[in-house]
Parts: sequence; structure tokens; C-alpha cells
Amino acid sequence: MARTRLSSKGQVIIPKGVRERRGWSAGVELEVDEQGDSVVLRRAREFRPTRFEDVYGCLKYDGPPITVAAMDEAVRREARKHR
Repeated sequence: MARTRLSSKGQVIIPKGVRERRGWSAGVELEVDEQGDSVVLRRAREFRPTRFEDVYGCLKYDGPPITVAAMDEAVRREARKHR
């Protein structure tokens, strides 16, 4: 088990071997999670989880209602363009 020390500024150096195994380089954003008497660091998710209620209605559409089948077809059409 590697050891490190807390600086007077509250900084901790993560040993090089741990950073390399995790693929962490300077500037990587980490989440800090307290679990009892431990602190767990993990790479922060690129996007935080979003609830439907948080985004419902954020994009306005003034046209006629569209069926799910029509939406599925539009997705297929666009996917074919990007093959």
C-alpha cells in the first residue's frame, strides 16, 4: 500500500503508479466520496446524471405531434448518413 502526506494547503500527492494505472493525468477531475473513516477518489463522470424532470420541455416544438414510429425512422435515416 502506498503512502502520502497531506500538505499545509490540504493537497495530497497521489503516487505515480496509482495515477498511471488509473490513467489520471494533470487536470483530471475527481469525485471525493466519504465512506465511514475512508475517503474514495474516482474519476468524475463527464456528465452528471439528469432526471427527465430536469429537461422536460427545454426544447420547444411548435409543429404537429410526431409518432414514435416517425421518430424512430428519422433516427434510422440519420444513422445511415453517419456509417
